[in-house]
Formats: sequence, structure tokens, C-alpha cells
Amino acid sequence: MLLGGEPFEERIVMWWNFVGRSHEEIVRFRREWAEGEAFGTVPGAGAAPLPAPELPLTPLKARGRRR
Repeated sequence: MLLGGEPFEERIVMWWNFVGRSHEEIVRFRREWAEGEAFGTVPGAGAAPLPAPELPLTPLKARGRRR
């Protein structure tokens, strides 16, 4: 899938399949993914969801639009 358009005005953190506003939010999303919460399932999928990789040892930084 290819998405396009104007960049977000706010600063965001993108890591693996998650988009959030802070490192802490990404940590929470990763935990919820691992626990099978909040993301739903794909009907008819024959395989288990892929496990998220380990987070980097340094905090993820929010980045914004380049001007």
C-alpha cells in the first residue's frame, strides 16, 4: 500500500507497524499487540500475527514536518 498527501502537522513517532505521538505510546501499542488486545483479527487468516520486534534500547523520537 502506498499512502500520500500532506505531512502531518503534529510530531509523530513511527516504528514497525505503529504510529503514535510518543515513545511511551509506541511501547503501549507494542504491548497491546503482543497481548492480542485492541487490534482485532483477520477473518480466515491461517497464521498467527507476526510478533513485533524488540524495541530499540534508546527512546524513539517524535519527528515533524521539515520546513
